[in-house]
Amino acid sequence: MKSIARKVVELQAKYTADWHTDPNIGLPTEELSNLIVRQHQQNFDLWHEEDKAREPYAKDAIIAQVKRNIDALNQRRNDMITEIDLRLAKIELADYQDGSLPWNSETLGSIIDRLSIASLKVFHMAEQTERTDASPEHIQSCMEKLHRLRLQQDDLATALQSFIDEIIAGKKQNKLYHQFKMYNDPSLNPKIYKKAGE
Repeated sequence: MKSIARKVVELQAKYTADWHTDPNIGLPTEELSNLIVRQHQQNFDLWHEEDKAREPYAKDAIIAQVKRNIDALNQRRNDMITEIDLRLAKIELADYQDGSLPWNSETLGSIIDRLSIASLKVFHMAEQTERTDASPEHIQSCMEKLHRLRLQQDDLATALQSFIDEIIAGKKQNKLYHQFKMYNDPSLNPKIYKKAGE
């Protein structure tokens, strides 16, 4: 039986590749897989939105709009990390929750988010190894980086599966948190509420 962590990695890799050729590809129908892929999509969109601001000749108005888009995407990304944690708390793992148990510094959703970012790094570094317009030194350097990125991805997947196994074994709990991002909340960001009150 395939581990949950391996399924997460494979889903993220599949959709990273697919979205680069067909941005409208259908999402998984199974609820948790759908949620994991939609959370990954926020990171995918963030990655490419941030590239727009890094263009050397990007106009100020474009950069300002990109910044707002990034804030909105990042808010959705973090909201969906919490959604993943809440969803995982409702499935079979919930039977093993015990509030007195120790917990990790990261939730299951946070590790899945880090795996999402790792998937994007692996994909884009692999692209660099296939360039025909780059020097052999560049290709070699990128191949070495790709090797390290894949090791990091494997280590993260192992950490995710170990955490799940510890929850099921009754050794740890997935303690739920909320992100409480203040910058997008008009009632918490002084740059917004002070301006509105003027």
